Amino acid sequence: MSLEIKVPTVGESITEVTLSQWLKQDGDYVEMDENIAELESDKATFELPAEKAGILRIIAQEGDTLEIGAVVCTIEEGEAPAGGSAPAAAPAAEASSTAAPAAAAKDEDLDSYAAGTASPAAAKILREKGIDPSTIKGTGKDGRITKEDAEKAQPVAKAAAPAAKPAATVAPVAGSRNERREKLSSLRKTIAKRLVAVKNETAMLTTFNEVNMQPIMDLRAKYKDTFKEKFGIGLGFMSFFTKAVTTALAEWPAVNARIEDNEIVYSDFADISIAVSAPKGLVVPIIRNADAMSLEQIEKAIAALAVKARDNKLTIDEMTGGTFTITNGGVFGSMMSTPIINAPQSAILGMHNIIQRPIAENGQVVIRPMMYIALSYDHRIIDGRESVSFLVRVKQLLEDPARLLLGV
Repeated sequence: MSLEIKVPTVGESITEVTLSQWLKQDGDYVEMDENIAELESDKATFELPAEKAGILRIIAQEGDTLEIGAVVCTIEEGEAPAGGSAPAAAPAAEASSTAAPAAAAKDEDLDSYAAGTASPAAAKILREKGIDPSTIKGTGKDGRITKEDAEKAQPVAKAAAPAAKPAATVAPVAGSRNERREKLSSLRKTIAKRLVAVKNETAMLTTFNEVNMQPIMDLRAKYKDTFKEKFGIGLGFMSFFTKAVTTALAEWPAVNARIEDNEIVYSDFADISIAVSAPKGLVVPIIRNADAMSLEQIEKAIAALAVKARDNKLTIDEMTGGTFTITNGGVFGSMMSTPIINAPQSAILGMHNIIQRPIAENGQVVIRPMMYIALSYDHRIIDGRESVSFLVRVKQLLEDPARLLLGV
């Protein structure tokens, strides 16, 4: 008796998934709860386990889009196959059966030389020389070609073919012109749809500022070893930015709000979405209640989410919600950009790479590690005064990180 394995329900808003990869082959024996396939929704990738042990019979193919409840495969009753060497004998048998006709063909070809005109030895010599026996006059009995006749025989020279007129040469053009097509994944289709919707449905603007990163870099250099020894994790830039953002959000709540129907929804907490580049596309896992976390807790939360994103293990709950997003294009070398809002949020902070640049400081030109930061915001809910003041506050906290500890 076989058991049908169907697409499970993975979220209220998800109606279909894509079968991205089979982890087992058709006819394989699988154990109960063993992962047999990877399914991809518009929000996350998850694995499909076998609901009983038996023989796998595949129905859906890789790349198929399946509705929730659709049959993916069946598992038939059966036992795990015992190991053996029988299959290995098949190629050898096939090789021997192939060799026999080849040998027969060779003998038959030799007989055609010898039949009635030449001795077997003479026929072999003529065959090797490529001479037709009918062109040789034999000296043996009844005109039979002897071995000596074959050894003396010389192949007739063929008339030289007229030289072909050289074709006009065309200089080759360097470079490949290959094309390939790939079906959009469910995740990529959702990303595309959401980004276009944000551009069309929000009044998005971006304001910029720059941050002198020297104070944070000095603080990290002084305490990074002690921090790692005590907490077991490195001290990065993202925790400082997250802490600065949550402080500024408390002072400018409109930046942490969103529009739902004809209402503005203000959140008295800060769930910070951290944009992460995963193997199958951009994902934004969330640090819940980041405003109540220490630098150590934020660093550990970011590290855990980054590992899950890299391994495609993020759940839908870990990517659903969020009140504000931080994205770091600087890790890829971006110097300046205008990040797109992560709907339904109303603002996103973009970090960029750190460049040593000359700046004026106390009337002197000095070299400092500088970073451009950008705040994209929805002008329907956030005014210019709020957006600029928010970004200035973030800059102030980062350039004087002691404020983050003192709350001033």
